[in-house]
Amino acid sequence: MARNSRSPVTGKHRVARRTKIAMGAIGLAIAVGALAVAVSAGRTGEASADPADPSFFIDINKVPAGNNVNAALKKKGAQGSFTVDCGTNADGAHHNPDNFIAQPGIKNGAQHLHDYVGNVTTDADSSLKSLLAGDTTCKNGDQSAYFWPVIRVDREDDAANASENQQAQQKQQGKTGDVQQDQSGQDAQAAQEQDQRQRDGRGGGRTSAGRNDGQNAQQQDGQDQNGQQDRQRRQRNQDQNNQNGQQNGGQNQNGNQSSTAAAPPAEELGGPQGENEEVGDNDGEIIEPESATLKFIGGGAQNVVAMPLGLRVLYGDAKQSTNGPANARPSWTCTGFEDRLTDLYPICPQGSKVERIHSFPNCWDGKNTDSANHRTHIVFADQQGKCPKGFKNVPQLQVTLVYDVPQDVQQNGQYKVDAFAQEKHNPRSDHDDFANVMSKQIMGRLVNCVNSGKACAE
Repeated sequence: MARNSRSPVTGKHRVARRTKIAMGAIGLAIAVGALAVAVSAGRTGEASADPADPSFFIDINKVPAGNNVNAALKKKGAQGSFTVDCGTNADGAHHNPDNFIAQPGIKNGAQHLHDYVGNVTTDADSSLKSLLAGDTTCKNGDQSAYFWPVIRVDREDDAANASENQQAQQKQQGKTGDVQQDQSGQDAQAAQEQDQRQRDGRGGGRTSAGRNDGQNAQQQDGQDQNGQQDRQRRQRNQDQNNQNGQQNGGQNQNGNQSSTAAAPPAEELGGPQGENEEVGDNDGEIIEPESATLKFIGGGAQNVVAMPLGLRVLYGDAKQSTNGPANARPSWTCTGFEDRLTDLYPICPQGSKVERIHSFPNCWDGKNTDSANHRTHIVFADQQGKCPKGFKNVPQLQVTLVYDVPQDVQQNGQYKVDAFAQEKHNPRSDHDDFANVMSKQIMGRLVNCVNSGKACAE
């Protein structure tokens, strides 16, 4: 039998985390104060049973039509496509709270659970070498790594959510949600400035061999400091929660573990617990996508060139509350409403299903497979599909995930994306990760299909 098979509509009682058990005596108080807790600050790393804030939900009919800039770009340039069938991780066989791109070598470093398709070995210690040696779920042999945070359903918060959700929906009358902001212009300008710094000998990046020459040093220093402070807070909170009862508790308090350093116990960074693999503040029953479409398109370009082996690409920002809105992109919609995207959880009409659309950056600097901040080596094309000077159009990966979320769950605000604790399940923190491990033969077919206008599927 497949591991972790689950259905969110069965009503099966799920095993709650130890934190919930410990706090059972004050459950009523938590339920009454759920919304206030959900929006409070300074809870990074603490376990909780908070639902998503009811104000994070919106009727898809109130989102303006025509605001999906990705849909507009599809009509420009090369019209071909290449779809890879890698399955949906329907049985939950490949989950972990790791991210080898953003937190390499740190087990449970993501602090939220990822769904994986493609390479079956992907974890915190993954490298190009290990991925090349790994098997894959992709039918055509594509060994690339594709992963995104899971969605959970939690009906246990019925009483806590019902009245709050009704009030939030009443306040939202006439509210349309945030219209997608196209960041391509800013991306292009930043990339051109970076290219000029490289020409002047003042900047650089990390090459495919992993050299770090100080690209965006000040920005990265700020991100590193935020990350270190975040890890320190998590460690202190976990030490207090464990009451110094675990061995090795309180060690490595700076959180700067690497792939060669001894990893902390899973509990210290919020490892998965129970049959629902609950991590940190992320509780509830996992609902897997009923379809996961991995499609490479032109992204507005007249022609695309091959992606380099080992190219790493991020979509969205898992820590948008800390880093700011620049890299966060609206991802949410409903089937039949793909002409609009919102950065809120959609409430879909009967017969329509919850959908996430992740359209990745598609302008590569022609040299680096990664960069210090994992972003400046590959940016978005502008609204005409053109790349900044010195950059090349590569195929744009578009990941489309469809979920059969029950209507009552949508209406009651009882589904949420896994996230870092400080995000409070904010849908704006939705994100996606990709590492290219396609063979030259597969990449060649992909580029040919996109440039020739063919609709290919493997």
